[in-house]
Amino acid sequence: MVAKKVPVEVMGAGVLNPALAPSQCLRAIVEAYTEYKIVAEQEKTNRREIAAWEKATVANIQAQRDALIKYLKLSFDERAKNFSFLFEKVDQAIADGNPNQLALAINSITEIAKSSPFKDIADSSFVQAALDDPDHEWTI
Repeated sequence: MVAKKVPVEVMGAGVLNPALAPSQCLRAIVEAYTEYKIVAEQEKTNRREIAAWEKATVANIQAQRDALIKYLKLSFDERAKNFSFLFEKVDQAIADGNPNQLALAINSITEIAKSSPFKDIADSSFVQAALDDPDHEWTI
């Protein structure tokens, strides 16, 4: 907080003119009070602007947080489904004795494990566009 300096004048330095002193004192009081009211109103306006900025910033942060959480949930849900499906294929290939299908399923599991669901998060516009698109296909 920055304090505004208001000049204060010591009148007469101990020498008072009886005819002018009361009016000068009253004028100084009125001027100081007027200056105080102006500064107080400016600071009140500044506080309102700061509060509005804070509210907008917090809302923006919460929206970004919600978008990120939704993206991660969808990414990891899709990833879990893919792994479950591929492990079922591994079990089926072992049961059938099919080494080609087993190799293909294991290779797919390895490729999915190599990829990171966090690679696209660096570009938040990509994440927001993906979340806004109801037809977006979540691939991992």
